[in-house]
Amino acid sequence: MLLTIDCGNTNTVFGIWDGTAFVASWRRATNHQSTADEYYTWLRTSMMLRGIDVTITECIISSTVPRVVFNLRVLCDRYFDTRPLVVGKPDCALPVPPRVDAGTTVGPDRLVNSAGAHDRHGGDLIVVDFGTATTFDVVDHDGAYVGGVIAPGVNLSLEALHMAAAALPHVDITQPTRVVGTNTVACMQSGIFWGYVGLIKEISARIRAERDRPMRTVATGGLAPLFQQGDTLFDVFEEDLTMHGLTVIHRYNKEI
Repeated sequence: MLLTIDCGNTNTVFGIWDGTAFVASWRRATNHQSTADEYYTWLRTSMMLRGIDVTITECIISSTVPRVVFNLRVLCDRYFDTRPLVVGKPDCALPVPPRVDAGTTVGPDRLVNSAGAHDRHGGDLIVVDFGTATTFDVVDHDGAYVGGVIAPGVNLSLEALHMAAAALPHVDITQPTRVVGTNTVACMQSGIFWGYVGLIKEISARIRAERDRPMRTVATGGLAPLFQQGDTLFDVFEEDLTMHGLTVIHRYNKEI
C-alpha cells in the first residue's frame, strides 16, 4: 500500500492508495512541531477507528512547509521501513519537467497538481487551487508546468481585513443573496465572494489571451464548489486532484 502525504500551509492530508483507489484519507492541521512518533500514533489510531488494517510499503510526500519534511521522512523510515519520494527533490522524477526561468523553485503542490490534472484531462489547462494562497497553474499540452499566478487566499484575505480594520468582524464565506449589502457582514461577504469571482474570471481570461489557445479550467481546494455556484468559472472540479497527482508521480517513478 502507498501512503500519500500532502502537506500544505494550513492542513496536511494523509491517504492510503491500494493501486486503484484511495482506501481512506485523513486531514489534520499542519504543525511543524509534530514529531514522527506523534504522526504515527495519530495515523494508526485513525486507521483503527475505521477498521483499516493494511501494511504501508511505499510513501510519497509533497510539502510546501520545508520544516515538516524531516519528521515526515522519519515517519516513513522508522515506522514503515521505506524511503519516501519527496516531490521537488532530485531523486523524485516528474513525468514532464517544469519549463520556467532557470534557478526557479516551483512549489511541490503546483507540480503535483499539474501532473494530476494532465493525467485526467490532458494538456492546455489552468488549474485553480483554493488553498492558503489562490494559485493558477498553467499546464502545457504535454503536461509541463509552465508558470502561473499566485494571489492571496480567500481566508487569508478575510483574516487580513478583520485584523487590520478594528470595526470589521470576522465573517463566514458564503454567496450573498445580493451584491449590494445592507449591513457590514453582507458588505464584506459580497466583497470577498464577488471580488474573487472577478479575480478568477479576469486572470483566467488573461492567461487564455496570452497563451492564444483554448484552455480548460480545473478547480481544486475546499472553497472551489462555493465559487462555482456564483458563475461558470470552471470546467471541472477535482476534490482529490493533489492526492491523485501524488499517485501519478509515484507510478512514473516506479516505471522508469
